Amino acid sequence: MERMLAWLVNCDSFSHDRDDVCAIARQVCHWLTEQRIENILLEEQDTCGVLAWVGGSSDKQPVIFLTGHLDTVFPRGTAGERPYSVEGEKAYGPGVADMKAGVMMNCFVLAALQQLEQESGTLLPFTVKMLLTVDEEIGSPRGRALIERYIQGAQAVLNAEPGRISGNVVAARKGGAVYQIDVSGRAAHAGVSHQDGVSAVEALVRIIQKIHQLTDYEQGLTTNVGVISGGLTPNTVAESAQAKVDIRFKTQAQGEFLHQALQTCLESHYVEGASARMQRLAYFLPLEPRMSQSLLEVYQQEAASLGELNITGEFTGGCSDAGWTAAMGIPTLCATGPVGAYMHTTQEFCDLGTLVKRAQIVARCCLRVGLGKLVL
Repeated sequence: MERMLAWLVNCDSFSHDRDDVCAIARQVCHWLTEQRIENILLEEQDTCGVLAWVGGSSDKQPVIFLTGHLDTVFPRGTAGERPYSVEGEKAYGPGVADMKAGVMMNCFVLAALQQLEQESGTLLPFTVKMLLTVDEEIGSPRGRALIERYIQGAQAVLNAEPGRISGNVVAARKGGAVYQIDVSGRAAHAGVSHQDGVSAVEALVRIIQKIHQLTDYEQGLTTNVGVISGGLTPNTVAESAQAKVDIRFKTQAQGEFLHQALQTCLESHYVEGASARMQRLAYFLPLEPRMSQSLLEVYQQEAASLGELNITGEFTGGCSDAGWTAAMGIPTLCATGPVGAYMHTTQEFCDLGTLVKRAQIVARCCLRVGLGKLVL
């Protein structure tokens, strides 16, 4: 397991680098083929991915999906600068926890289930499939189409984002979106013809104030204007200004509310002559607790049978592809991968001591759901 994790980490797979993410997808398919696991390199929707499966092939049999993403937030060259390394029980490297370890674990779960078939001499009476996408870190703009196409009708989804440092899984996640706001005004010399100018910066400042007022901690709503730019020189009335906004919400209805509220903010800046428009750059649906409860219970039971008695389901403000499958009406549990921490930083690590146990729990969950011992 660790050998596979090492070569995955040492492969750059920046979300925006199509060549690299497709290269690592091909390598995963090659590994699966070597293990005699059926697989397809997906090259469609202007993206790529991996689809693999073990078990029966009847349309009437239950299908359980193991999901994950191959992309990371680290640009090409990062793996060469700080390759996979180990200190004690901790493995380090770009994307080691988020989520190369989860990808590796899902592959080994498929291999274990296939070995079970070989030893029993019969196909499993259900199918376990794995779907790996390559653009989750940027909001799954194309991966979402693969998710909706291939996972529709599944019995359950186990998403192998990194397990929490506590050892817990994630039973609820906020949804989120990123917007770009562009404001247009009219340029003028700030000393000679100030009165002829329309400041896009002023309009943007007023808009930002209104956007931040939408934050409501009690309701779980947050807005953050994290990036702003505008103007050319101090002595020029700014003709243009731009901002990028992150919003988070607990329910789909809240997300729709915030979307409309942002539009209202843009329409009420009260700077005559200025105009503003917004574009949604990324979007994730929330994972609501009701969609994870049944799987959380079976995960806890199977974990307890292996001596892990204290695993619970956490809530987090971070987003993932689990929201898409939950919105499709499929019971979904997230953060089933090996435990890790400090994702997206140079300190990111994976706890190697959790590789085998987390894989065992996921495999047992697949058997439990697939054999019909769980009512979802």
